[in-house]
Amino acid sequence: MVTAKRLRSEAMKGGPARAPNRSYLRAMGLSDEDIQKPFVAVASTWNEATPCNVHLDRLADRVKEGVASGGGTSREFGTIAVSDGIAMGHEGMKASLVSREIIADSIELMVMAHAYDALVTVAGCDKSLPGSLMAAARLNVPSVFLYGGTIMPGRYQGRDVTVQDVFEGVGAYEAGRMTEEELYELECAACPGEGSCAGMYTANTMACASEAMGMALPYSASIPAADPRRDDICRRSGETVLSLLEADIKPRDILTKEAFENAIAIAVAIGGSTNAALHLLAIAREAGVPLSLDDFDRIGRRTPHIVDTRPGGRYVMVDLDRVGGVPRVMKELLDAGLLNGGAMTVTGGTVAENLSGLQFGDGQDVVLPVDKPLEPTGTLVVLRGNLAPEGCVMKTSGVKKQQFSGPALIFDGEEATFEAVRERRIKAGDVIVIRYEGPKGGPGMREMLAVTAAIAGQGLDEDVALITDGRFSGATRGFMIGHVAPEAAVGGPIALIRHGDVISLDIPNRRIDVQVPEEELKRRREAWQPPAPKYTSGALAKYAKLVSSASEGAVCG
Repeated sequence: MVTAKRLRSEAMKGGPARAPNRSYLRAMGLSDEDIQKPFVAVASTWNEATPCNVHLDRLADRVKEGVASGGGTSREFGTIAVSDGIAMGHEGMKASLVSREIIADSIELMVMAHAYDALVTVAGCDKSLPGSLMAAARLNVPSVFLYGGTIMPGRYQGRDVTVQDVFEGVGAYEAGRMTEEELYELECAACPGEGSCAGMYTANTMACASEAMGMALPYSASIPAADPRRDDICRRSGETVLSLLEADIKPRDILTKEAFENAIAIAVAIGGSTNAALHLLAIAREAGVPLSLDDFDRIGRRTPHIVDTRPGGRYVMVDLDRVGGVPRVMKELLDAGLLNGGAMTVTGGTVAENLSGLQFGDGQDVVLPVDKPLEPTGTLVVLRGNLAPEGCVMKTSGVKKQQFSGPALIFDGEEATFEAVRERRIKAGDVIVIRYEGPKGGPGMREMLAVTAAIAGQGLDEDVALITDGRFSGATRGFMIGHVAPEAAVGGPIALIRHGDVISLDIPNRRIDVQVPEEELKRRREAWQPPAPKYTSGALAKYAKLVSSASEGAVCG
């Protein structure tokens, strides 16, 4: 057992001077024996706002059982979590990315204030995963991350469906390709219970990344939320954090540059969300690890796309679980020399040690061999050019075109764009530009799934391009480029584009350019005036003042 001298919690509970502190602990039913043990924070993002989180109180209880069996005293607390799906398409989405910072801050403050010795975070929705990992990296106390698990796919007209189909169904309805009755039936079928969105969208992407970077137990990413095996993973996570405390293994011992490279490799191999770029950059910053968009492009160029998942492919997270989960993907990449096998993990062993001896059967087409990939390179690319000097990101899974060029159709915000899509004013060949939706300009860098899914639902996902200084849901598919930096609100080149300017996109050469002479851009820049702040008080106003560029992870401070 860990000696009292080594416990952070001794500052809170040890010695005669802390008798008042201990009296509060006794008021909550703790005994002398409980008080003497290590204190383990169990930080849960449980709420009734989203199916991703609605069951996390139950999972936290199982974690606490593991903490008790491992010789610790658990202290549970909650923090916020925004439902991206419910916030989507209206002003509420501006709160989503902001919530990541609040989650990280609140966990940090609770652990610091109460001098807890170790931490298990239980999270389920898109921003609660990176927010929890950011807090663990910042605090650097022994920590384990635990995902709440994926939702099961729904069934509609004999096929598996997810919420992606519902968003795209809106576009199909507007285009006359689906009746209102069919859309209602789809709406009622798509999300059958608890858990995070079923495809390889942002939550499942970041869950896979958490395993790949070593902060979560093997197999914990893919087990569905309602599966009884998740209870066992919860208990083992609680036990594991006590082992980490005894061995004095902390997050920054695990979150090395090699660990982040492994996370990127997994993200691009599975066809993961572009949001992984924002979140891994943010976690790396908290861990003190130098990471940049160049690392994503470098690793993406050498890592093949080997997992056939939605939105660009066919399968959902439960299918990946069925064939071996993230360890199967990691084993494929490790055997091909594409992972850092020496990276430490929360098991106390390295990646290579965790995967040693694993064998998987054939007869499946969810995870393909490295030498027979879906695509020879990864699915996240970084483009640069006179339109995005700091870079922008694109998810290429399922995208057939390699170049696109067309006239710009400009919208200063998401709502006007969605209205144009709904009214069928978007035509094949257009390059849609949505600006003033970046971290500062939104503020909050809204996801654009309502727009991109409506475009896909109208069958235009390969026939138009869309670029924005905002971001996309992991469920977005098509020729869509986000995170354009610098953003419009700070005078980035995207603010200078005018209707009809020709924009050229080139994936192989990683270029994004507007065909306007530099002299003309300079004249426009001199005439440009920054817009007035959209919010002058409250959380969004504070965030707009503090937040950095998307190319740096859109972090505050």
